[in-house]
Amino acid sequence: MSSSGDDSPSNQLARRLAEQGERSEKPSVMRELGLGALQAWQALSESQGRGRGEVDLAIMFCDLVDFSSWALEAGDEAALELLREFKHAVEASIIDHDGELVKLLGDGAMSVFRDGRPAVDAAHAAIGAVAEIEVAGYRPQLRAGVHLGRPRKVSRDYVGVDVNVAARVCEAAGAGELLVSAGIEEGLPASAYKTKRRRFFRAKGAPKDLEVYSAETLG
Repeated sequence: MSSSGDDSPSNQLARRLAEQGERSEKPSVMRELGLGALQAWQALSESQGRGRGEVDLAIMFCDLVDFSSWALEAGDEAALELLREFKHAVEASIIDHDGELVKLLGDGAMSVFRDGRPAVDAAHAAIGAVAEIEVAGYRPQLRAGVHLGRPRKVSRDYVGVDVNVAARVCEAAGAGELLVSAGIEEGLPASAYKTKRRRFFRAKGAPKDLEVYSAETLG
């Protein structure tokens, strides 16, 4: 996790767009700092004893690959336009598959589903929809991760170790790739999905024995 003095592309972009938001009446979509900020919140929640809930949910994270580096070169207007297109594509994919958009995280999003298969279908739909976007000659790519767990609902948000695990699964995915944890993979019919175990998966905060798979649709 970056320190407050970090001059990484994501922090540079966040500062620039936050400043733009302060100079105008338009809300800045970059006031959320993405998965890093989420993970800090999750760590705090867990330390305060707000761990797991009582209902199994499929937790899906997705985010734009290399968005910050591109946006610093493309400029604020192009960056905000891409984020608007991203929001529309991802939100539509989630709603179409009976999911709940929990929150946007700058260039990413978190959502929950009552079952693993619609979450996987929504993730693939979002990856495909984002691949159709073009802004200033740039075509973005999305990555996604889905994990089955029992997050605890706090107001309109969800917190707990399983949320952090889902975010880590997403972070491990490549451009245009969907990764799922074992609990999700077990519920996918072999006739509709091709899965392959990701060897040597390690992520801070995730169980050492967590099995993660790539998941592709067939046909």
